[in-house]
Amino acid sequence: MPDLTFDGVKPAAAGKIQPFLQEMLAGYPDTIHSLHITGTAVTDDYDERVSDVNSIVVLEKMDMQFLEFLAPLGKKYGKKKVAAPLIMTPAYIASSLDVFPIEFLNFKRVHSTVYGEDILGNLEIKRMDLRNQCERELKTKLIWLRQGYLSAQGDRKLLTEGFVRSITGYIPLFRGLIALGGEEPPVPQYEVIQALGRVAGVSTDVFSRILREKHEKAKMTAEELHTIFEEYYAATEKLGAIVDEIHE
Repeated sequence: MPDLTFDGVKPAAAGKIQPFLQEMLAGYPDTIHSLHITGTAVTDDYDERVSDVNSIVVLEKMDMQFLEFLAPLGKKYGKKKVAAPLIMTPAYIASSLDVFPIEFLNFKRVHSTVYGEDILGNLEIKRMDLRNQCERELKTKLIWLRQGYLSAQGDRKLLTEGFVRSITGYIPLFRGLIALGGEEPPVPQYEVIQALGRVAGVSTDVFSRILREKHEKAKMTAEELHTIFEEYYAATEKLGAIVDEIHE
């Protein structure tokens, strides 16, 4: 069986996903181009209790039989917090960089290749493609914040859960904004938030507070949550205005 290299993966995460990847390689050794671990499993943000282990499987070409083989493994390994992998091909990656520049920037910055060619390490992301997706994402998040706040109807639990869930989606966007500002995005989440504040010249304290809430699960009063909403919304709006000013 081909060797897997987990040097860049947190040991606990490697232990969870290694059997899953070995089953794939045993069943389809000639189909798989490369295997990559992404997300917190390759960073100091990994928390074995709550973090999923995310991966990307790159196939030489799309193979429906491989998908049928993989589907039943989801339940088996999902219990171990191994998320369903993203399935791609080299051709798909090459043709999608302009459509998903934020996602591929994050894959490039936060991944460890455990088998095959490191196809993610040298991806070239065009600045204006990144700018356009950042604009769309920020405008979408403003809508989500308004609708989420109204839908919660003042319920503290719903508001807290909404903010905590949202911060995970903000981090990849923040890396994109940092790259737009001309800096290499950090990997650790708190460093990402700090770097964004420095590059954009806006206060990002509210994002750090939500990230702490995600990890520490402290209870907040209704008044605190209302203040967080206002600061969250204002910071997102300011970031949107900055991106609007970016042109060729």
